Amino acid sequence: MSEAPSTTPVCYRHPSRETYVHCTRCERPICPDCMREAAVGHQCPECVAEGKRTQRPARTAFGGSRVGQAAYATRILIAVNVAVGVISAITGGAKAIGGSGGLMGLMGGQTPVTRWFEVIGYASYTPGGAAHGVAAGEWWRLVTAMFVHYGLVHLLLNMVLLWQLGRYLETHLGPVRFIGLYLLAGLGGNVACYVFTAPNQPSAGASTAVFGLVAAMFIVNRRLRLDISALIPLLVINLLFTFTVRNISVAGHLGGLVTGAVVAVILAYAPRARRTLIQATGCAVVFVFLLAVTFVRTQVILG
Repeated sequence: MSEAPSTTPVCYRHPSRETYVHCTRCERPICPDCMREAAVGHQCPECVAEGKRTQRPARTAFGGSRVGQAAYATRILIAVNVAVGVISAITGGAKAIGGSGGLMGLMGGQTPVTRWFEVIGYASYTPGGAAHGVAAGEWWRLVTAMFVHYGLVHLLLNMVLLWQLGRYLETHLGPVRFIGLYLLAGLGGNVACYVFTAPNQPSAGASTAVFGLVAAMFIVNRRLRLDISALIPLLVINLLFTFTVRNISVAGHLGGLVTGAVVAVILAYAPRARRTLIQATGCAVVFVFLLAVTFVRTQVILG
């Protein structure tokens, strides 16, 4: 006499395993190896994967990705600055590292790297030589200058501030918005150097972008209704540093500060409806404005 077939449910993925547990979403039977913890009961692997595909990723208060909590963008920016600094030191020798320039004699001198990537309006590096600079068509200087430094101390000071401010802002803005803020602030500071300093006066350093981050800290904390009193000494110290230390680019620092503040307002106060579109459009307007100012300044220099 044959045995009656078993009526015990079996796992849909492992037919040899009997189970009385069902997926709370699709109701298929699942064995312990296929169970995935859910808010209520357990789900099968397929339902968990489907839920992840349809779930909206978590966003910050300003629409950025939560990936910014890992500070990947800040780390990359620091790595780029350090790498350029190492190359500059290798090509420039001992005097390029420090002890020959401003900042109470601690800053380094020029190197082949700084000469090709610093902001300079229109000048010749040698008597009677060809003119270099933004007005000579070397527009890349307005971007590259924020990644080159005059010596080790100059680099370290900026990287310490970038690490402290960047991690905080990237957490709240997300990596994409944070990089946009950094680049636009640096560009704004370099454009200010180009417009408000003599055509033969060179300038470089991440401080143009870093000053923009200082302004953004005020805006972001204000928008989040957080206390900003602790940030006031940071701003005051940096402004005193700007106006009292020899060979510091006042125009670059203030230009980065103002540009960073404008971009931060766009990012922090964009209405939730079509927020990303408004933020992108606002940043694009700032970028176009800086290009227009650069074009006008070039015509004045060449005219």
